[in-house]
Amino acid sequence: MKLKGNVFKYGDHVDTDVIIPAQYLNTADPKELAKHCMQDIDTTYASKVQDGDIMVGGINFGCGSSREHAPLAIKGSGASCIIAKTFARIFFRNSINIGLPILECPDAVDGISTGDVVAVDTDTGVIKNITTGKEYQAAPFPPFLQNIIELGGLVKSIAKN
Repeated sequence: MKLKGNVFKYGDHVDTDVIIPAQYLNTADPKELAKHCMQDIDTTYASKVQDGDIMVGGINFGCGSSREHAPLAIKGSGASCIIAKTFARIFFRNSINIGLPILECPDAVDGISTGDVVAVDTDTGVIKNITTGKEYQAAPFPPFLQNIIELGGLVKSIAKN
């Protein structure tokens, strides 16, 4: 899967309560959740993000509660993937379960800034900062995870197989 978009970059320990505040958890509709995504740390995110854009974070991205609402809000906002130094494990799994590609690559995070244009090949793990011309290597997903993501998540992949 080849992705390309503008970057929205955030820091370390972005928790699920910041990604989607608790008062909006009365729905699981991704488009409704997207309206409030990141609003506690970036009031402009929901109005500026475009389909295909890429979110970048530091260490322990997605820490906090285990709710699937957080990756749903990000995916619903139009973000095509997340690149971070590390992810909280339950957030990592929830993202795969809903078909949201996430890549761990500390060097890429250090070399990418908000507003950069980045291309990602999830099959190879290559991340290219189009703005600076630098390339980074993340671990590619194994084929079974690529299949889950490409089919739109775990439930859809089970239904298809």
